[in-house]
Amino acid sequence: MATIDPSKVFLGVGWRFPVAASDEEVALAGYEEDVRQAILIILQTQRGERVMRPEFGAGLREFVFEPANPATMALIKKRVEEALIDWEPRIDVLGVSVTTSEERNRLSVDIAYRVRATNSAANLVFPFYLLEGSAV
Repeated sequence: MATIDPSKVFLGVGWRFPVAASDEEVALAGYEEDVRQAILIILQTQRGERVMRPEFGAGLREFVFEPANPATMALIKKRVEEALIDWEPRIDVLGVSVTTSEERNRLSVDIAYRVRATNSAANLVFPFYLLEGSAV
């Protein structure tokens, strides 16, 4: 983040996730990238994990070891939609789809969203592994 764009400053600038150093300082993420990283934080956080915000997060780890069937996929879709609506006010969720891979132990969560302030559309594909010890 070398320069600050005054037309996007309301989207925020924060620590890069995962936290890293850049030129002996904490690396930062800003604007649409900050929003994208906030979405990843929501998806990767288990409910009850944050002491002062026990309801924060999507709680997807509850689905580890569940079968890759339509019921599980529908529950994950609903959980992702609700978590993003509750915890990321800078976006409009345009759609969430959950599909299974050929391996049958990985689901792809495809999220289409629009950043409200800039009206820019984006998507994010989040791989979710149903078996412990699978590739990340």
